[in-house]
Amino acid sequence: MELKLVDPRALVENPDKARRSKSNPQADALLLATIKAVGIVQPPVVAPQPDGGNGFVIQAGHRRVKQAIAAGLEEITVIVGEAAEDGGAMRSLVETLAHEGLNPVDQWRAIERLVAIGWTEEAIAVALALSVRQIRKLRLLANVLPAMLDHMAKGDMPNESQLRTIAAASLEEQKEVWKAHKPSKGDPQVSWWSVANGLSKTRMYARDASFDDELREAYGISWVEDLFAPADEDSRYTTDVEAYLGAQQEWMTRNLPKKGVITEANTWGQPELPKKAERVYGKPKKSDHSAMYLDRDGKVQTVHFRMPEPKAA
Repeated sequence: MELKLVDPRALVENPDKARRSKSNPQADALLLATIKAVGIVQPPVVAPQPDGGNGFVIQAGHRRVKQAIAAGLEEITVIVGEAAEDGGAMRSLVETLAHEGLNPVDQWRAIERLVAIGWTEEAIAVALALSVRQIRKLRLLANVLPAMLDHMAKGDMPNESQLRTIAAASLEEQKEVWKAHKPSKGDPQVSWWSVANGLSKTRMYARDASFDDELREAYGISWVEDLFAPADEDSRYTTDVEAYLGAQQEWMTRNLPKKGVITEANTWGQPELPKKAERVYGKPKKSDHSAMYLDRDGKVQTVHFRMPEPKAA
């Protein structure tokens, strides 16, 4: 690396820079005032133009270069280094995060860009001091419908629960809901509650399933991990409610005790027992019967009941 004096206007923008949305105006004003007073404290990092060009491409320090031009500086000191294999994408992201908080949407997109140019999720996690699970979550957000992301980048963000629902939906589903709820000139604010509500689906969780992998495969159930849930809990789920309940029903049929029956839950979530049956709340006797049913969450429940003794002839 070497220090070099260059005209900031001659520096070339890096197409892989992390910041794509507008930076904070107050932060830009403070940076401009600092440059006017004492100059650039930390020189931007540049690399020779690829393909034999004579200029330099900014690797890190786009805001410093921009404000140096605004301050009217004819020359600034830059650090000239070798061009990174990823075009400076990781360096740009790390330096941007260090100097000013990055717009969340820019961060999501920058991480997805790193993956696209060859970075592994594990390597990105180490570089940014984040967990691999968090990187996967941010990548999921980066693949939300671009029109929604563009609007979020302006500062109108849904809450985490709404983001969770939006990110779990397919792009086609997002596109249809966005048509109905996208902002207009008269109403520039998005009702994220309405967007999330339009994409909401019932989830059936793996942790509540009694069936095994054999039945799961037979019913074509695929688990999806909820990356917004705490890392220490089993958050796998499916939105294929019909297949899930079918697998649960078959499991009950296969595991029904000799004196058992399969029943349904009533309006209040309680099992519908045979007429004259008396539910047993304590320890059941050998002569007692059992009933299996699915509760409102699709989880298998078992209760015991007792039938009245037959009357003597």
